[in-house]
Amino acid sequence: MQVSEARVIDGGAAVEVSLGAERHRFHALWLRDNARDDKTRSPGNGQRLITILDIPAETTVAEAAAAGGTLSLRFEPEGRSIDFDGSWLARHAYDRHETRPPGWTGKGIERWDSRLLNIVPSESWTDVTNDRRALGRWLAAVRRHGFAVMTGTPTEPGTLCKVAELFGYVRETNYGRFFEVRAEVNPNNLAYTNLGLQAHTDNPYRDPVPTLQILACLENSVEGGDSIVVDGFKVVERLKAENPRGFDLLSGHAARFAYEGSAGVRLRAKRPMIELGPDGELIAIRFNNRSLAATTDVPYEDMADYYAAYRRFAELIEDPAMEVTFKLKPGELFIVDNTRMLHARKGFSGTGKRWLQGCYADKDGLYSTLSAIEEEGLLQ
Repeated sequence: MQVSEARVIDGGAAVEVSLGAERHRFHALWLRDNARDDKTRSPGNGQRLITILDIPAETTVAEAAAAGGTLSLRFEPEGRSIDFDGSWLARHAYDRHETRPPGWTGKGIERWDSRLLNIVPSESWTDVTNDRRALGRWLAAVRRHGFAVMTGTPTEPGTLCKVAELFGYVRETNYGRFFEVRAEVNPNNLAYTNLGLQAHTDNPYRDPVPTLQILACLENSVEGGDSIVVDGFKVVERLKAENPRGFDLLSGHAARFAYEGSAGVRLRAKRPMIELGPDGELIAIRFNNRSLAATTDVPYEDMADYYAAYRRFAELIEDPAMEVTFKLKPGELFIVDNTRMLHARKGFSGTGKRWLQGCYADKDGLYSTLSAIEEEGLLQ
């Protein structure tokens, strides 16, 4: 990115820079704090070597010059001259006046329903374990669509943990490093029956919630038991379009979730069903009828409308037009972004065998590995 012009403004409190065809302003303190020189940042790991208290509060820019792709600044009272890369400045520019309505998502996320997602994103175990490009494609599908399938995995118990270790680490819980999903007598969780399950996010009673879930099929000879995934972000989009007040209520008030299914385990969490960031970005959804506790954080005057919004949210989640359905075969698994995707299961017959295993992981590892693969230039 070419830096074609730079000038000091506001008595040195800021600079105005031409980056390509756009003009951006940057505060002097922000620039000094985010300098990339080796006295400010470690060359080895990029971590900051100074604190905000090491920067004089009266910091100003005394001189600014543009040369090709570089912005050169002299800071006072330190008398330090530091260069800034124009492409870095363009990526981190904050002098914008765009307005985004609550519920927005980044451009890397593609919301979908059954009409928009015609092909289930999928890669094979052989490819992802031998080719970082294939692994990158699989991880990128999770970032974009919220889920992906893997085929041809070994059917030995615990293989799904090896899948998690391709990009990160298993998140161990009270269910163990991984857990069995098959019919049981007197189960401590309805997932361990042959009943159908409403679309839901997992473990909303945890804080923090596991952000990824993997479900792997070892055996499946039953009638039914198809897996269902629903894009919760698309559901939120529909709810907001038809019922703005309902969207505001579900995002503006906390729900409570609880789990008491095992001796010695009492899990509690308080979060909204639709979670927004301070700037209105849609961050996560939490929806699980089985573990929803009594809602006590909604004013009396709003409770009737809150429940109406909750009901409509559930109806949209159950709309067949929102779901993608597939039946896992032995050696297949799927991964879901548990902060975005709802997953469900159709009921299945009492004959035959259906044996799945599940485990949790987190998105920080997935995004880290994906970013490294992208920086290697392996994804175009």
